Amino acid sequence: MQDEVRINESIRVPEVRVVGAEGENLGIMSTRDAFKKAQEDGFDLIEVSPKAKPPVAKIGDYGKYKYELKKKEKEIKAKSHVTETKVTQVKIGTGEGDLKRKANKVGEWLSDGHRVKIDLFLWGRYKYMEFAFLKERLERFLAIIPESFKIADEIKKSPKGLTVVLEPNKSGKNTAKKENNENK
Repeated sequence: MQDEVRINESIRVPEVRVVGAEGENLGIMSTRDAFKKAQEDGFDLIEVSPKAKPPVAKIGDYGKYKYELKKKEKEIKAKSHVTETKVTQVKIGTGEGDLKRKANKVGEWLSDGHRVKIDLFLWGRYKYMEFAFLKERLERFLAIIPESFKIADEIKKSPKGLTVVLEPNKSGKNTAKKENNENK
């Protein structure tokens, strides 16, 4: 979206395609004639599409035009959904109740359409435990998440411990739960 809309005398092209105040097509006119027509009608000449050949100018109220543009931008902004990557941290010694609470929170984030990064936080001697054991602990947490998801970034080592990134799954099937059931 351009910041500066040219109106009236600031339109510097020799001719424009003119759209009337009621939306009717008035054809291609010289810019001077189009400006005179707009003044006769008591309106402004507003350049609405400067990149067209020839540029398109509309006869209308400039204040109303700016208001309509702002209204459209607000609607677009309201409809756009920004996805964030939410982060939660789980430790090896985290109790069942806390794990369920965190899993429910992750489920809420997934249902809102956000990506979720889950860290299995390791400190001290836990960092040197067997990878398969640590991966199984993280997969246990994934199994109790109530919302359907797919794994966007596989379980891997990170500076904090192990990390996995989840995305909402539209099909309603968890990709991780199938794998967990097969391993048992």
